[in-house]
Amino acid sequence: MSNLEAEPLEYDCAAGPPNRIEILEPREVPLGGPRAMMVRRTLPQRERSLVGAWCFADHYGPEDVRTKAGMDVPPHPHTGLQTVSWLFSGEIEHRDSHGIHEMVRPGELNLMTAGAGICHSEVSTPATTILHGVQLWVALPDAARHGPRNFDHYAPQPVSFGDATVSVFLGALAGQRSPVHTHTPLLGAQVDLPAGTRVEFEVDPTFEHAVLLDQGELAVADTPVRPYEMAYQGVGSTRLTLANTGTEPARAVILGGTPFTEELLMWWNFVGRTHEEIVEYRDQWQAESEQFGEVLGYQGEPARLPAPPLPTTRLVPRKPPTGGKAPVMLTDKNGEPVEVTQEADRFSIAVDGKPVGLTAFVEHGEQRVFYHTEVDPAFGGRGLASVLIAQALATTRQQGKRIVAICPMVKAYVEKHHDFDDILDPRTPEILRLLPR
Repeated sequence: MSNLEAEPLEYDCAAGPPNRIEILEPREVPLGGPRAMMVRRTLPQRERSLVGAWCFADHYGPEDVRTKAGMDVPPHPHTGLQTVSWLFSGEIEHRDSHGIHEMVRPGELNLMTAGAGICHSEVSTPATTILHGVQLWVALPDAARHGPRNFDHYAPQPVSFGDATVSVFLGALAGQRSPVHTHTPLLGAQVDLPAGTRVEFEVDPTFEHAVLLDQGELAVADTPVRPYEMAYQGVGSTRLTLANTGTEPARAVILGGTPFTEELLMWWNFVGRTHEEIVEYRDQWQAESEQFGEVLGYQGEPARLPAPPLPTTRLVPRKPPTGGKAPVMLTDKNGEPVEVTQEADRFSIAVDGKPVGLTAFVEHGEQRVFYHTEVDPAFGGRGLASVLIAQALATTRQQGKRIVAICPMVKAYVEKHHDFDDILDPRTPEILRLLPR
């Protein structure tokens, strides 16, 4: 899907400070010209531009397209992102310059990877009566954003989990895991919850999570959420609780991921890092460059979307957080506030401003070797060690480091939580010689 705003804002995207539950309200945006279908956009916002690597969220419908224009988005470009199409009803015809011609149908994931450049069109089909779904974007990390175009299609099997029905299209939840590869740790799932029921998911405490309510009445961690709103829960929580507080079924989409802390600049349909990159992407699209290729088979008008004018001011990305060196506000397993701070050779955890624990490390090239963790026994039973280690490892990933788990507590954590398997290195005699005695 394209961002068709005539004067799109640039979004200086960065992970925001975590808190308990934050409600993001949508704004209406036209998808096209005078007879445009309206969509409700909850990401990005000035207050919060990202949830993990999720950088864009549009919710549309239910729209009766028998009497309205429906969706007809001409070929338009993307860079540095992946698009995620997820329908509740209707059908959309997708065509792209990677040569893919695919139908988007309810309950089936279509994931398009732009890499260095792609273009695509999206049109609701004549057979569609009610069009209803979400369109999402995922920011690609620097290591993947200049890569090739790609496309994945996956139809997850809905499963029962307690009273809920869950369809996991990206990542893992409720014992289900999607086989679709992502370039950063992500979660995407649909949850259907009957009236008067409640479900509690065990979630990765290194993830941010957001719940986009499609229909019904819902409370997220006891915070009421209205239809089309997004409820945000920051890192540090091991549980995500949804309760249907109404008399009708509720349906929601859960998004999650580790905080994305690279510099990120999004303007129109481009995700980049600098003003110069955005200007170059726009110039290449206007020049019909091979960087974006060509969509074959689209019959509408115009044959391709022109880019809007750039703003008169320079586009400036926000700097990412300073590697966790400022205190990160989290919660323990009881929901009580704690702070985790990165120091020169350790991460420390504090309660009411008083340090009560630490996990120590030494640096070895690109490796961060964790060799000792301790928490004051007087603060036992609050899960502080898990919160501390989870934040330390998540920050280590964000800083481009690899992990060596010498400390028994860190070793036990990574053996139970496999999200760091890809950056986990074995202990070696050389590393052991580095440790304090």
